Amino acid sequence: MNPGSGLSILSGMLLGVGLWITFLRVPAMRRPTFAERVAPQLRSLDASSRLLRSDLAAPTLERILGPILREALTSISGLGAARSGLDRRLAQAGSSRSAIEFRSEQVLCAGLAFALGSALAIGGSSAGRISAFLAVLLSLSAGAAGFLGREFVLKAAVRRRRRRILAEFPSMADMLALAVGAGETAGAALDRLAGLLKGALAEELSKVISEARAGATLVAALRSMASRLELAPISRFIDGLVVAIERGTPLADVLRAQAQDVRDAAKRDLMEAAGRKEIAMMVPLVFGILPLTIVFAVFPGFATIALGP
Repeated sequence: MNPGSGLSILSGMLLGVGLWITFLRVPAMRRPTFAERVAPQLRSLDASSRLLRSDLAAPTLERILGPILREALTSISGLGAARSGLDRRLAQAGSSRSAIEFRSEQVLCAGLAFALGSALAIGGSSAGRISAFLAVLLSLSAGAAGFLGREFVLKAAVRRRRRRILAEFPSMADMLALAVGAGETAGAALDRLAGLLKGALAEELSKVISEARAGATLVAALRSMASRLELAPISRFIDGLVVAIERGTPLADVLRAQAQDVRDAAKRDLMEAAGRKEIAMMVPLVFGILPLTIVFAVFPGFATIALGP
């Protein structure tokens, strides 16, 4: 395969993708939704400027791929649970993106990785270093790696943010117990902490206060936070706080007990982490340092025996 034929294949693939996207966007191939059908009749009720809308300010690639991905996602059976799980992971990562935007980013990463892999594959095939089959396999593998790499980045962001929340949680529990013990209500104490604290947990508290101010009850907002984060210590803390609010028990005593439980849980987690690190430290000691020590201790004796008297 010479460079001209490789570039011809790549150009043909890009042309085919473009023609396929154009074909899918033909009005005859796309059924308008109910919202699109009634939008012209309701447009006069919207007093805002169309130039300030978020859909017009969206990137061009997102505006092109968004409807295609939305229709593809809704056409797959059983997608509701998968999409809700993706929305929950995005919320846990602290991202404001929607599932469609995240899938668009995944497609963009896959396309860029596929283009890079194709360029390398064409170069290697033109030089005769790899066969055509390996070139195609390299291109497909690069695209799959780009698609899955964006998913891996999201999972890593979720893990980092959950660790930060757990690290900030004991201090928040103590400050909440002190605020309620000083005479403030639970809502006022959470509002004060959301304004004073900085970090991932402060963002979650701000969401709780925003939902409560928007009309939801404080109990519903707290339960929404627990279901969104899916962290056992926070879920137990919120359950105790909700029970105290619903039954009218003194919040100060309940929060002090919950804060003590959180501190004990943090100590247990620290001891478990220390135990895991201790075991991990034994691996280089046993398989690296100890064999070298034995070699240095035994080798002179074997050398002396080999030399003889």
